[in-house]
Amino acid sequence: MADRWWKRPLVKPQALQAGDRVAIVSTSWGGPAIFPHRYEAGKKVLSEVFGLRPVEMPHTLRDAAWLDRYPQARAEDIHAAFADSSIKGVIASIGGDDAIRLIPHIDLNVIADNPKVFLGYSDPTILHFGCLKAGLSSFYGPTIMAGFAENGGMHAYAENALRKAIFQTDPIGAIEPNPEGWTVEHLPWKDPENQSRRRRMTPSTGPRTLQGTGIAQGHLIGGCAEVLEMLKGSDWWPPLDYWNRAILFYETSEEAPPATLVLRWLRNLVAQGILPRLSGIVLGRPGGQTNEVYRREQEEAVLRALAEAGMQHLPVLAECDFGHTDPMATLPYGATAEIDCRRAQLTIPEPGVTATAR
Repeated sequence: MADRWWKRPLVKPQALQAGDRVAIVSTSWGGPAIFPHRYEAGKKVLSEVFGLRPVEMPHTLRDAAWLDRYPQARAEDIHAAFADSSIKGVIASIGGDDAIRLIPHIDLNVIADNPKVFLGYSDPTILHFGCLKAGLSSFYGPTIMAGFAENGGMHAYAENALRKAIFQTDPIGAIEPNPEGWTVEHLPWKDPENQSRRRRMTPSTGPRTLQGTGIAQGHLIGGCAEVLEMLKGSDWWPPLDYWNRAILFYETSEEAPPATLVLRWLRNLVAQGILPRLSGIVLGRPGGQTNEVYRREQEEAVLRALAEAGMQHLPVLAECDFGHTDPMATLPYGATAEIDCRRAQLTIPEPGVTATAR
């Protein structure tokens, strides 16, 4: 039965275009009810910048404590969003830490039978792996409240990256260095005045090659490290051969786990036989920390895990702009990607979406 799912060809969803109806779903934490001004700011960008028509599902705005008690209600919203043919895309309102509880309540047939854009990062990593199992390529990128609702407006880099990934049918191409600088500064959402206050930016030196030579190619799979830990061993964790020649994109959240944990998590991936199957690794800039020492410690943990496994030549890029860093690029699951070690560059030489049939 598992082979029936994981061996099916991966489908690219149809491109979004201005005027499309897109569903907003609260897949885990009920952030929209706690910080409505933040949620509304993100929804406004979705509408005014991208020309999309937001559709709130029945439980999107429910009280956070209520959503916590009823994961099945969140699953119902996901089913309804995918099953509605008038809705062309599904976007997570925000992350959280318990989308893993949705697995018993999700019917993957609903996703498989109704392929469309699914977008989000962090805890929605769980849903991305559900999409993979259902045979759908989804997108690791901004959520409504984190990305779209960036303080002072969505960054141009994030906007352009999203347009390339889910609106345009040309190859996505090189993930260019971010000229705006980057930020992980925390400005409390509980203060509405912070919504118009730009976060402090740190100049970016661009991605760096930690190890490896030449050009490595493989299909993209990965997400938030802490969420992958919850997913390991579950019904949505891919079989070993699904990782063959893959490029793992991997990043940590604003909780800033110590490098010792990252080392242990990667040792698990070695023990499972996953890391030895990879073509390469792409590391997102760690969330929650501007401290360069922290970033270097995490990189050293990755290199140590690989060295212990005799994988000192596996191509690894670090400090890439995706995940819990802003502005963020949008990465399509399952798409072919290339790591150019000499240029320290990630390229996606195929489109993320197919032409829209209207």
